[in-house]
Order: sequence, then structure tokens, then C-alpha cells
Amino acid sequence: MTRILMGLALGFGLSACGGGDAPFGGVETPTDGGENGTAVPADIAGNLQSFTYNPAAETLTVRGVAADGSTIESAYRRRPGLDRAGYQAYTAQDAANGRHSTAYVAALNNTQAAIVGTGVQYAQVYAGAAYSTSNYSAPETAAGTQGLAYYTGRYVGLLNGPGSGEDLMTPNEGEDPSVTTAQAAEVTGDMQITADFATANVDGIIYNRVVRDYRSSGEFEPNSSTPREVRDLALVSTAISSDGSFTGDVEQSNQGVGEYAGVFGGAGATEVAGAVRVEGHIDQFQNEIEYGVFVLGKCAPPASGPNCDLSP
Repeated sequence: MTRILMGLALGFGLSACGGGDAPFGGVETPTDGGENGTAVPADIAGNLQSFTYNPAAETLTVRGVAADGSTIESAYRRRPGLDRAGYQAYTAQDAANGRHSTAYVAALNNTQAAIVGTGVQYAQVYAGAAYSTSNYSAPETAAGTQGLAYYTGRYVGLLNGPGSGEDLMTPNEGEDPSVTTAQAAEVTGDMQITADFATANVDGIIYNRVVRDYRSSGEFEPNSSTPREVRDLALVSTAISSDGSFTGDVEQSNQGVGEYAGVFGGAGATEVAGAVRVEGHIDQFQNEIEYGVFVLGKCAPPASGPNCDLSP
């Protein structure tokens, strides 16, 4: 049976302030790029204005992703039980009848990415993604040769539909279901990106994709033990800019379903981080929107594939 995801992501985040040390620790990653960073495309940034991640302290603060367009940073709480394939999970919910938010974040050296999404409440969701690096230089390639590099690892995404709900506060006694919130459903997968630094182009694929915990009418479809497999996402070849950033189209069966973007990081482009926003891409659903992120490590030639997975 086809299921309809209830929420639609609304609007875009307001412009955030420039990057730098943030009051909760870590370095702020604003979606507008700040003074020296790379701006995230508006469709991918969504309602997210910035995130501040401290891997050592396991803290995450988020600016934006709120119904009122708030510019106040909110400290999310660490939720190890929700971690997915190396991406740390954080959540926020102020009250039992308040909107629930889920965030996934990962970092490799000085390169990082985060996704934030709310569960459905009042038939609306708010979501966005961002990425950054503080150090990039392209690898040297000999004239007339291919400068191929492969990056492999894991992918995580959030859907605008209800998930398992294990992190939700218990509703108040007698609370009408019309005012309660859901917890966003999750998508996981594997990923490979190929970059040719001689021609300055990049492409890739997100595969082995499964919806972990989509729920409808009180039933898990599927439940956590039988996740639903969904189609691959092809990242169409696009140019790599001089700062290591890129923006391209996402396709299924040669049909456009969204956009991807990211940035290479490290001396010699040792890693890559980025995000996607896609919609109308899951055959079993309608009105679905997915935001996802990736942080991938570089394989040492000629190796490629999961055996050289260096990502978190």
C-alpha cells in the first residue's frame, strides 16, 4: 500500500552569522558560509542556519530548524542509542506536546557535516543540512593523466514522515493526538564518490538504501528488523570548484529527483563531506522529502569500495 508522508519542509533558514568559536564549544558551521567557508545551496540548507559540533565533548548546538525561525542556538542532547553507522545522534524536545528534532553529525579530521529534521507536528516539518572544512588542497596530478580518487563510507538521512518514536516524551494524560509530535523516520545506506582532480569533476552513488523505521497508522512499515529497501540515488557528474566545493543533480533512472552538494577537505583532498535533498524518489510513498549527509574517507589507489572505508 502506498503511504503518504504527512509533512512538507517549509521555507529556508535565515542568514546566519559568520563562523568561529561558539559559546557551547566547537566551531560554528553556518549555512551561508560565513566569512571564509562554503555556502550551502538554499534547498539543502533548508531551515538550518548553523550547527556547532564538538566531537571530543560530544556536544551539538543548532541554530534554526524551528517553526518561529528562531536565531537562538539550542543545545541538543546526545542519544548514543540512535547512532547510525558512525554518525552521532542528538535530539531535542522541550515539552511532551512540543516538536521533536533529530540530528545526525560526523567529522573526519577538519571536515564535518550535519543533518537536522523535526518530526511531523501540525502536518509540518522543518529540516536542513550543512557541511564545512577548514583545510583543503587538491592532490597533484601529472599532465595528461587521470587524477582519480575514490571516497567510500556510510550515508544517513531523515524523512518528512513519522519514525519509531522511541525518543519522544510521554504525552500528557488525555492529550489529543492532533497536537502531539512524531519523531522523524531514518534512511541509511552506503556511498561511493569518484573525483577526477585532473578534469575537476565528481560523481557518485548512494546505494543499499533502506528506510529503517517508517510508521503509519500506529504500525511500523517496516519495523526495525525488516527495513524497507528503496532505490539508489545517482549523483550526476558535476564540476569541482577551486575551493573544493561542488553542487550537482541527483537522479533515478535518468530522472531528476533533487540536488547534492559538498566540499573536499584535507591536504590532497583526503576526505569529503556533503548533503543531499531529494523528493518523489521512493516508490512506496507520496510527497516524501529526504535530507541526508555524508562524511567519507579517501581510498588509497587502486583500492575502492567498502574494504577501504575510512569514514567514521
